[in-house]
Amino acid sequence: MVPRSATLALNESINARRAAGQDILHLGFGEAGLPVLPEIAAALAEGATENSYAPVAGTVRAREAAARYLSRRGLRTDTEQVILAPGSKALLYAAIAVLPGDVVLPIPSWVTYPAQIGFLGKRAIGVPIPRIAGGVPDPDLLEPALAKAREAGADPRILILTVPDNPTGTVAGADLIARVCEIADRHGMTIICDEIYRDLAYDPEAMRSPATLLPHRTIVTGGLSKSMALGGWRIGFLRTPPGRAGQELAAQITGLGSEVWSCLAGPMQAAAVFAFDAPAEVTAHIAASRRLHAAVARAAHTVFAKAGVACRAPQAGFYLYPDLELFRPALAARGIETGVALADHLLDEYGIGVLAGEHFGDTRDSLRFRAATSLLYGQTADQRWEALGSNDPTSLPWIAAALDRLHTALQSLG
Repeated sequence: MVPRSATLALNESINARRAAGQDILHLGFGEAGLPVLPEIAAALAEGATENSYAPVAGTVRAREAAARYLSRRGLRTDTEQVILAPGSKALLYAAIAVLPGDVVLPIPSWVTYPAQIGFLGKRAIGVPIPRIAGGVPDPDLLEPALAKAREAGADPRILILTVPDNPTGTVAGADLIARVCEIADRHGMTIICDEIYRDLAYDPEAMRSPATLLPHRTIVTGGLSKSMALGGWRIGFLRTPPGRAGQELAAQITGLGSEVWSCLAGPMQAAAVFAFDAPAEVTAHIAASRRLHAAVARAAHTVFAKAGVACRAPQAGFYLYPDLELFRPALAARGIETGVALADHLLDEYGIGVLAGEHFGDTRDSLRFRAATSLLYGQTADQRWEALGSNDPTSLPWIAAALDRLHTALQSLG
């Protein structure tokens, strides 16, 4: 039996509790939590008559727009390097499927990576992240981990990075990226860099893609789910490396795609053209969402810090990854000794939904969890629009109340 994704399962569980009348503070799901920009909704509507099968890789117009989008971000990209699909998740799966070898990934990391690796009968080799940031394996631990994996019969040839990171909400710096790329290059590894949160880095200048350092060995994936809050539209892209190797990879991925998803839906390709070409409305919308995510995530980080909880400061998106190790004696007195038990306790006793670190590859006894702040922006579209346009969103009554509720729960736990 294939279990459901932990993130989706928790979201469905919380929605069921809410439907039954429970008041839940939802910090458990990585949805951007914002309404759809009207102009992109109009672009989607205009594309509604596009009902024919498109090329597997996407229409030329949509791929050209995605190539321009990537080129503006320092990754010079030809149209032939771009593949579009219904979500970057499908493209990640396809890339892992067609590339040879087992997969190295940072721990903690997004729940989907090890699941996909397992579906494909490959080994997942986890390497802890460094203290300063997530999304990359600690360079000091990576090479020993490769040697140990090979001794155990594994064939580590793929390295997954997440820049910016889910679940820690941090951005690996240029030095870290460079060190990891040097090791990957020396060992002949292909990097898959998941950059779905790229446009939500609070300091865009801090964002360094490994594709700028190791272009011939780096695949980049991304999409519009987070930056444009279009998770349900499923618009994802993959950028192959340049040259013949990239062309061969594209042929393999589109071959797989032709038998699995056929193509990105026509109306979505019309929306993608509009978004990737970044008219003023799109640029302003992303900038406003970035400011909102930063304000609320930083406020939540302050709540954790004041409670004595260790937590890396957020640098992108809307995630925090707090560690309640300091609370272990108090939690043990309540019979709570694992991350899952802690998450269950928060939900059952305080009505706060979070996702335990174990789901991200952390050890079972770690008292860490991922908290997503993006569903605090409001219960209605009007509230979410108000939050998006506010100069001080954390002072809005519903956001302030949510932060106070989190503070009260943490005080009680400690």
